[in-house]
Formats: sequence, structure tokens, C-alpha cells
Amino acid sequence: MDFQLSDEQVLLRDTTRSMLSGYDTETRNKVIESESGFDPQLWKQLAETGILGLGFDPQESGPLEISVVLTEFGRRLAPEPVVHGALGPGALIAERGSAEQQALLDAVAEGKHILAFAHTEPGMRGTTGQVTTTAAQQGGSWVLNGRKNPVLTGDRADTLVVSAALPDGGTGLFLVEGDANGVTRRPYRTFDGQRGAQIDLADAAGTPLGEATDAAAAIDNALVRISSALCAEAVGAMEEALRLTTDYLKTRKQFGVTLNTFQTLTQRAADMYVSLELARSMSLYSAMSLADGNLDPLIAARAKLQIGRSGRHIAQEAIQLHGGIGVTWEYPVGHYAARLTAIDHTLGSSQDQLRALMDNLGSYDLAKL
Repeated sequence: MDFQLSDEQVLLRDTTRSMLSGYDTETRNKVIESESGFDPQLWKQLAETGILGLGFDPQESGPLEISVVLTEFGRRLAPEPVVHGALGPGALIAERGSAEQQALLDAVAEGKHILAFAHTEPGMRGTTGQVTTTAAQQGGSWVLNGRKNPVLTGDRADTLVVSAALPDGGTGLFLVEGDANGVTRRPYRTFDGQRGAQIDLADAAGTPLGEATDAAAAIDNALVRISSALCAEAVGAMEEALRLTTDYLKTRKQFGVTLNTFQTLTQRAADMYVSLELARSMSLYSAMSLADGNLDPLIAARAKLQIGRSGRHIAQEAIQLHGGIGVTWEYPVGHYAARLTAIDHTLGSSQDQLRALMDNLGSYDLAKL
């Protein structure tokens, strides 16, 4: 099996890396404190490069290309909401939307329209649990009532893709304009520098995404795709956290010698590398499975479980090996730890993934010695 990137994927990786090269810790801190929370000029460049439309047309790009790009985003901790504001909900529209609705993706790919996937609700554990937001027909239209939180990028999304319980059973998907009557946003900043909102819907007008039928399969597919993208981003963050740590051990002196002179510290760095490679292999497994058309939630759970465990190990060790400087606002390691923690808890923590895998033990054959 060939695990090498194609020439086109290498070019995409290098182009993305070049565009994000301006993000050092000081620049990123200024950007995430700005009103928008990301760089509008960089967003425009991402659109011009085609990154905001990756995966909308499977004939042109797919999960591997998305994985390549998101790894670079993780490496630089770029706050642009590529996954939650474009690729994740955009793929749902591409999969299930009507021709008219799919035309909206042109504006998304051009960076002129921001989306958000409003699915998770208070009380949900990860992504499991009954959707309590309801959809009902009033005359010839639909209205939605309920609360969605957290909704990443929901603070500024032009269109929300909302999941809601249908009157006859099942979970439907609806497009809701962000400024529609009955939509109340309560924006906030997440501890890792991202933006989100609580969305309250009170008789808010919604348009069925495609048909007003059960969209549970499409929702599961979307969650698997988003999970794979987050895994790739986490791998990039782990790579950079490990690089910063090893560089620090090579230059920081104690008792007149550099820290890498102490065998115990280099062994801990080696353990970090093992965790990184475990995470990298599972992220690649997830992306390649998607590329083969296998959108299996259990594969996503396996990948995210390892990503969560590796991310926690690398984040903690990176801070410990740096000492007090590792948790300062001006130094990057603490920011990488925050982002890895946030990724672990997005769409369910490691414990939630383990619980999902345990619930499916009965579907496996037992190996007997």
C-alpha cells in the first residue's frame, strides 16, 4: 500500500504551509482577540486556493486532501474555521441538498458565506442522545423550536444546518438563516481561541435540506468526516508540540549542560514520539477509510480515541518538560495543549469513544486460544 502523498497533495500541503507561515504566537494571539476571531485576508486566500471547497466535489478532492490541509492548520494553530464554518456543514449540503441548495456551496467555497452545523445540544454525551429540537409544519412551511449548544462558528454563521426531530419520527436537517426571526445567538469564546454560540430557536423558519425525511445516516456521515478532519488537525498540533519540546531540551541548560543530556528527559521525549506515530497512523487510517467510501462511526471512534490519548500525553509532557514557561500566554506550548484538549472533547471525549466501542463488542467474533 502506498502511503506517499501524490504530487498534487504535496503541492496542496506546501501551499497551505506557506499561507499559514505568518502565524507565530504573537500574531495568533492578536488574531483570536480580534472581533472576527480569524484573519479575513487569509480566509480570502484560502478561498482563492480552493481550500474552502475541498470535498464538495469528490471527483476533484476528498478526505486525504482535507487531512493534508488540516494537519498544516494544526501545526500553526490557525484559528480560521475551515472545518466548522465550511467543509463540515458544506459536505452535508453537498450530500443531501437539492440542486438549488447545493448552489449555496459556490459562495461558501468563495469565502463569501459561512456555515455552521447545529446538532449538539445540552445534555448530549458527545454526539449521542436524543435530539430535543423539534420541527413542525405550519401551513406550507416549517418552524423549529429548541436549543443548540455548542455550535462552533455559530456566532457568525450566515446559514445554520440544524438537526431537529420530525413529527413522524426520525431526525431531519433544515437550513436556517442566521439572522432569521426566532433565532437568538449567545456568542462566546472557547478556551482554545475558537468561537461558538448557543443557538435558541423559537418558531424559527427552516427549509428542509433535501427532503423532510430521516437524515440520521447523513448526520452520522457528517460527524465521521468532521472527526477525521479534527484528527488530522490534532496530529499537526502534536508534531509541533513535540518539535518545540525537543528544541527546548537541546538549548535549555541546567547545571551547566543542556537538558537533553539527562537520559530520563530524552526517554520521555521518545515516548512522546511514539504517541505521535500512533496518532498519525490512526488519523491516516480514518482518512483512507473515508477515501474508500467507508464512513464507519466505529473507525472514527477508534481514531479519535487514540488521538485523544496521544494528544493528552504529548500536551502534558510538553508542558512538564518546558517547566513554568510552558503555560505562559506568550509561549506556544500551552496553546497547543489547549487546542489538543478542545479537539479531544469535540464530538465526544476519549471516554465517550471508548464507551461507543464497548457498546459494539458484541458485533465482534471472539478469538479463542
